[in-house]
Amino acid sequence: MIDRGPAAWDTQFGDLGFPPAEQEAAWKALAAWSERLVTAPPASDCAADALEAGGRWTAYLQALSGYISGDELERISARDYAAYDTASTRCNWRVPAGYGTLVAASLPAGTELRLATPVERITFDARRVALRTPAGTVRARAVILTVSTSVLAGDAVVWPSALDPWCQAAACLPLGRNEKLFLEIVGPSPFAPESHVIGDPHDAATGTYYVRPFGRPVIEGFLGGTGARAIATEGTAAAFARAIDQLSALFGSAVRRSLRPVVASDWAGTATIGGGYSHALPGHSDARAALARPFDGRLFFAGEATHATDFSTAHGAYESGVRAAEEAIMALARPA
Repeated sequence: MIDRGPAAWDTQFGDLGFPPAEQEAAWKALAAWSERLVTAPPASDCAADALEAGGRWTAYLQALSGYISGDELERISARDYAAYDTASTRCNWRVPAGYGTLVAASLPAGTELRLATPVERITFDARRVALRTPAGTVRARAVILTVSTSVLAGDAVVWPSALDPWCQAAACLPLGRNEKLFLEIVGPSPFAPESHVIGDPHDAATGTYYVRPFGRPVIEGFLGGTGARAIATEGTAAAFARAIDQLSALFGSAVRRSLRPVVASDWAGTATIGGGYSHALPGHSDARAALARPFDGRLFFAGEATHATDFSTAHGAYESGVRAAEEAIMALARPA
């Protein structure tokens, strides 16, 4: 169900387009920038202000910021990123059958699920929370809210004015742009199982590509920040063409006949999500704690954006859910 083995994300297959000396220089630039965020953080709290002026690897760092935070460094809180980076284990487990399968298999027997039943409005009724849906109104003593910050800061759900501080905190933690695209590998090719390449380390909009994960005949392309926004503005066909161009530049033009576009995500365009995962805007890292506060002992907030250090991760989202559930249990134990 969970693959705990090492992944190839930190390697460049065959050093294609990224010689060892350049890889070492790029990683040193990343380490030096990360260290400055901790030891000499910019007064502006803007992560871009810790970049080396005229640094050769700025585009590379911007690309990484797109993958990690979903946005350019100019819109990232230095304090927020440093908290994440300091806590990171650099360990990335994978879920071969997908998160949906993992979650479904983990639910207790008899769990009642209501899918495709969006909440349209939340109101407070005496000591209960009323959730209006197309299937009727549900009233409960305690509710755990896990919507994305884009939804909480938006108007897809009608929020009571009492939640304005939470909506404002969510607006300071916008979702970045992150998208994936998948290419099928057809016929003979030079693509080795469980390998990885970054398309162009000198291009802030570059894709990064995981080749034949678990031996499957696909390439998983990952785009963040500028690269992900280009999908929305230029379309998926252009994104696939760009990915094939980058892979052809590395592996040779003959691979073009081996690559077939399959599917691309559109998390930014999905109304119930609205982007990738959250990052704090400069000066607003404290918005995470503000968003995580319970409201009136009956509304509890969870989701990756509410985690102080492990935001933008599945385990951070899980831990926030455990925290919110414990808060709700304690509240329910008190007399109504």
